Amino acid sequence: MATKEHVPNAIDINGLSDNKGRASIGRIILLVIGDGIVFLIFAAVGRRSHGEAASISSFLQVVGTAAPFALGWFIISPIVGAYHRRKTTGVRKMAQWTALSWLAAWPVGLLVRGIVVDRAVPPWTFMLISLISNMLFLEVWRTLFAWLSGLKQRRGLES
Repeated sequence: MATKEHVPNAIDINGLSDNKGRASIGRIILLVIGDGIVFLIFAAVGRRSHGEAASISSFLQVVGTAAPFALGWFIISPIVGAYHRRKTTGVRKMAQWTALSWLAAWPVGLLVRGIVVDRAVPPWTFMLISLISNMLFLEVWRTLFAWLSGLKQRRGLES
């Protein structure tokens, strides 16, 4: 019976370095955390604009407001490709796949909100505001992430 010896930076049979797998997982974790924060910001801004509590003491209420959209995003966006490295490396690709992923996830978030929160179809103005606001917040966060990742990668190659 052959044993597999672990060699740092070795290339496996699929041509991937051991470190790339770890980097991909770390990258995904950072994106998931950032995406979650984006939905919390959207909920806090929305609650504040309606005169509702949006402070640290009302964190659970903010989470409840954000949850339907975050749920839609975290169900749909991985399927569409928002976490695939090949589709989200570089600012342009990240922006394109983030937009496509949000456009696909947005109706799911609205459906969850309509069933769980409103128990009705949300008003069209809310639908439009949630589409545009979340798209803007996700795009700013994710393109900044892609830009900084690109800088880090280029600096690593220069060393």
